[in-house]
Amino acid sequence: MESELGLIEQSFNSRYSLWVQEALSELPDSFTITDPCLSGHPIVFASKGFLKMLGYSKSEVIGRNGRVFQGPGTCRRSVMEIREAIREERAIQINLLNYRKDGTPFWMLFHMCPVFNKEDGRVTHFVGVQVPISRKPRRSGRNGVNLCEEGSRMNDIFYGSCRKEVCSDSLVELGRVQSLESALDDADDRGLEVEESCEASDLEKTRAATAINNILSVLTHYSELTGRLVCGKRCSLSGVGLLSSSLNISLGRIKQSFVLTDPHLPDMPIVYASDAFFKLTGYARHEVLGRNCRFLSGVDTDSSMIYRVFFLFCHDYWFSPCTLVT
Repeated sequence: MESELGLIEQSFNSRYSLWVQEALSELPDSFTITDPCLSGHPIVFASKGFLKMLGYSKSEVIGRNGRVFQGPGTCRRSVMEIREAIREERAIQINLLNYRKDGTPFWMLFHMCPVFNKEDGRVTHFVGVQVPISRKPRRSGRNGVNLCEEGSRMNDIFYGSCRKEVCSDSLVELGRVQSLESALDDADDRGLEVEESCEASDLEKTRAATAINNILSVLTHYSELTGRLVCGKRCSLSGVGLLSSSLNISLGRIKQSFVLTDPHLPDMPIVYASDAFFKLTGYARHEVLGRNCRFLSGVDTDSSMIYRVFFLFCHDYWFSPCTLVT
């Protein structure tokens, strides 16, 4: 656990100056920042407003995935839409039912956006802002049943736990959930009185967008101090061909030490390295990505073994888009 917290701390300190967390803590908004390159896509920063709103301490949140705040009433279709936005590395604004530490459910407007490395276009973090929705959900059936919550319960019955990471990015599953909601809509047409779905107000949407802009401004400013610039939009085409956030998250579930290289890029650079690799070698992520594996060699490295590995690359894997090195 200590080594995992070290990687999480490194996720921030290697990108921004040491004062960034203090500056983010001064913002009044409720938000979290996650790192898709770390195993489990964990939270690496949680604001004071977020901790106060959900009733958790910092130590209970850092290193955990945001799904721990979901519950039986959370709309699975909404969760799948968020996961799809992560897969496509784009922003999303959606209404979501989450749960506080004491089990109390509450509706919030969730606004998430990616943070990009300005140099190569790689996604470094995701920022998620949570704005409580002041008015109660208004979409209900004849007996006052909220259809979004009812759909969640039906999803649980039909599909079990959608929180399992192995099916997190499944488009087929998303289609099933959409079909289920279509069936609920058909039921509405057959006689159920349906009011407007639970929606955040324009003011709440504006608050979320403003908070995102403020957070991005802080991150951009403090990344300038380290020379490792970030931005809210992908501003470099050199990132084309790099691993997507969803693939990073999937690879993060593998516990072995390994790196992934791309033979189609000049000098066959490392495009992914596992957490176990960083623990084994003591390197930071920014010291590894983009470099050829030979930087790990030394005076005692067997040159004949390097030749054999090189031959293996060229002979067996040259036509593969990526190469796995253990």
